Amino acid sequence: MSKIILREEEIDFSAIRAQGSGGQNVNKVSTALHLRFDIRASSLPDIYKQRLLALNDSRITKEGVVVIKAQQHRSQDKNREEGIARLLALLESVTHEPVIRRATKPTRASQRRRMDGKTLRGEIKSLRGKIVD
Repeated sequence: MSKIILREEEIDFSAIRAQGSGGQNVNKVSTALHLRFDIRASSLPDIYKQRLLALNDSRITKEGVVVIKAQQHRSQDKNREEGIARLLALLESVTHEPVIRRATKPTRASQRRRMDGKTLRGEIKSLRGKIVD
């Protein structure tokens, strides 16, 4: 597993007001953060960039920018740490090599067991019908 190193200048933070309850603190203080990370302009290896852009993730825009909104905590520093952790988790998910599925055939014995089970089930169901004299 490779260790991903992000440079601070590749991540753009902008403070916004958090949503939800919190009273006057929510109305006055911008504690939530929008974290923006441009995949194409980053220093990530090309294979990771391709995998990230291929992901069907709502946090990745059509332009290839990852946008994460961190507003869990009441302090900006904790929200910054949470946003970076979520970005690293997203980047870590593409570092693993996807396993290629190899098609296999079922064995003759397993095919026979399957067909025997289907026949038995059909017999049981046929016994549920009306009795004819």
